Amino acid sequence: MNKKEIAIIECPRDAMQGLDYFIPTQSKVEYINLLLKCGFDVLDVGSFVSERSIPQMSDTSEVLSQIEVSSSSTKLLTIVANRRGAESAIEFDQISCLGYPFSISETFQKRNTNKSIEESYRLLDEIYSLANKGNKEVVLYLSMAFGNPYGDHWDVELVHYWIEQLHKRFDPSIISLSDTIGCADIETITLLFSELISGFSSVDFGAHLHVKPQDAKSLIDAAYNSGCRRFDTAMKGFGGCPMAKDDLTGNMPTEELLMWMRRNDIINDIDSENFDLAIDSVDQIFKKV
Repeated sequence: MNKKEIAIIECPRDAMQGLDYFIPTQSKVEYINLLLKCGFDVLDVGSFVSERSIPQMSDTSEVLSQIEVSSSSTKLLTIVANRRGAESAIEFDQISCLGYPFSISETFQKRNTNKSIEESYRLLDEIYSLANKGNKEVVLYLSMAFGNPYGDHWDVELVHYWIEQLHKRFDPSIISLSDTIGCADIETITLLFSELISGFSSVDFGAHLHVKPQDAKSLIDAAYNSGCRRFDTAMKGFGGCPMAKDDLTGNMPTEELLMWMRRNDIINDIDSENFDLAIDSVDQIFKKV
């Protein structure tokens, strides 16, 4: 393998959102500006959601207005959870992608967006329409794709069912399978990605995995060997979903993915000098003040 074939989506939003203290806006701006120099394919920089639910993201508009995007080829993504959020997001020329978390768990959909699955499905009509109006791409996150801790029904057939429904209705270009609670194993990752990628060739399936660091290599192996070429990560594995549960599993560490790529002779466009500067700043940026 001697070509770039993996898209890396760096997720400072997901790294920050569950913290119980507020990172100053200027610190966020400085950190994202460092990340913009690294050469990631996409940065998940913030969200337009309820400030009461995710107070950490209440300054997303301010951050977007201050970051330096002119010299970067990195696309920006923000999460939206309702029509108002999508309307706000499409006003920013800097934003290329709107991310929406669609859960196949009724319990988690209500916890995460205060909607039923049916209401969430109807909302997607509006989000895709607004995204098209604003010339934005929609990244559809399929939450609880690998299991369910709430007692709701889950199996591989349910994942297939909802992918089929979403594909028929919206023809999504990107669906990221989200391991919201860190329960994915090698067997399930292999089965889902191999079957879905072969069954829905027009969809770019991504992996948004919450992992324990010691499991990162084996889970990357499983996803890649099953055809996945899009990975969400966060430096040093910070973050997770604050709506999932208290004992959060962290995001896939960016540095683990990059080491895995080097070991497997898969090149990337990451600027190593700027990456080192960014990762060296993580502990300071995420320091409680």
